[in-house]
Amino acid sequence: MKVITHARRTSRLSKIIDAAGGFSVGTALSQARANLGALEARGAEEVERRVAELAAITPPPDGDAPEAHARLMRAYHAANGVIEAAGLLEQDDVCAVAVGLCDLIDAATAERPFDWRVLPIYARSLHLLLTLSGDADGRRQVRESLDGMVSRKLATPD
Repeated sequence: MKVITHARRTSRLSKIIDAAGGFSVGTALSQARANLGALEARGAEEVERRVAELAAITPPPDGDAPEAHARLMRAYHAANGVIEAAGLLEQDDVCAVAVGLCDLIDAATAERPFDWRVLPIYARSLHLLLTLSGDADGRRQVRESLDGMVSRKLATPD
């Protein structure tokens, strides 16, 4: 009887996993939190800058479709900037409000044009959310009222 044997090879990944060294999960998480903490001030400045950018956008002249589209895209990009920066700061309600604005912009069509009255409302509401940092009930009320407006604006006519 013949027996054929071969040496089993271990993968490089399994060697790395089994080897001593590296970071524990707790250490890695604390380092990540410290790194994010250093970026917190810059993130807050970015959110404020994007909200100010939203507030500065004015309605286009009537009948100027290319200009209306350009201003809508500026508003959309500013709202996305709010989402990115506020997401870093774990400001979920600010992100949700900015997502609502993006939804309204996405829903705009030639048959159903964007209601430019909502843009300053969103800019003021986002600014209000940033100033109500410790008032959870106030933040909730602002978000719920904006969510209701989005629902009404996106509702299909019967």
